[in-house]
Amino acid sequence: MANLSKLPVTVITGFLGSGKTTLISHLMKNPGGLRLAVVVNEFGDVGVDGEILKGCAIPDCPAENIVELANGCICCTVADDFIPTIEALMALDPRPDHILIETSGLALPKPLLKAFDWQDIRSRITVDGVIALADAEAVARGRFAPDVAAVDAQRLADDSIDHDTPLSEVFEDQIACADIVLLTKPDLAGAKGVALARALIAAEAPRALPVIEVAEGAIDPRVILGLGAAAEDDLAARPSHHDGAPEHDHDDFESIVVEIPELADAAQLTTAIEALAQSHNILRVKGYASVAGKPMRLLVQAVGARVRHQFDRLWGSDEPRMGRLVVIAEHDDIRPEEIRAALTFPAPGSAE
Repeated sequence: MANLSKLPVTVITGFLGSGKTTLISHLMKNPGGLRLAVVVNEFGDVGVDGEILKGCAIPDCPAENIVELANGCICCTVADDFIPTIEALMALDPRPDHILIETSGLALPKPLLKAFDWQDIRSRITVDGVIALADAEAVARGRFAPDVAAVDAQRLADDSIDHDTPLSEVFEDQIACADIVLLTKPDLAGAKGVALARALIAAEAPRALPVIEVAEGAIDPRVILGLGAAAEDDLAARPSHHDGAPEHDHDDFESIVVEIPELADAAQLTTAIEALAQSHNILRVKGYASVAGKPMRLLVQAVGARVRHQFDRLWGSDEPRMGRLVVIAEHDDIRPEEIRAALTFPAPGSAE
């Protein structure tokens, strides 16, 4: 019963581009009577998701209730960033009814759960639940191993061989820590893809988990908020590849920021990102760009070679019309000069 007096927190985890920000945007607009606060943890030093969410702010989740922590894993900076942020949100008047934490797509959720055991907050806050988002199409296509068939064959031949890649470990840790899995973008996966993704998730989960298909983040908040899981007290049931390790890091992944001048059209950028994903095994590109003749900023979100963009808001009168992109890949695939060259474009109206 003690947990009833604690402020509930929902941790929303999931691989790069799985739809976490879309889900939170939906919850902000459809809070089910709850006053929400949001903490966004970005990988890289350009905040994109937090700015998107602030654009969705409504009275039940005003802009001051949305905090962005960029360029650092919050579970690695508990004392400096995480604790002060949570305390600041709890001190708001009126106080939020529920806090949502969007982790970086590269984050391991279990170390974050351990952070809730810190003396400064453990008596006042509880992890209501961990929601893991999984991109149905990506899971069905086996993107968490370079060659799924080959790995499976080697495992059959020798059970002692572990051919997990860092990406697969992140995915497996997120699933293992979850209370509910949301299978996103089911329309892109199709019925067969969804069925395969469900089977793969069931195989990775350490216990039976509800798996719910969700399109465009639309879900009744009663399904994922108010679980009462007290996940910080249930760590043993949430195994991790990194259990027993003294600390964790993100050296397997790296990000760079690329500044790009104004583009002639959005298709230039789409084509360049698609080619870059193939040539350099880029995992994620997100940020914004300026398109000549367009008064609005172009928001860009890419997962591998799948690029989505939309105009999200007017450029401010005092803003330079310069684009900035965060490019994320595994450590060995980040070659800054080559990536910047691939994202170099002729000036609008110039001869190519």
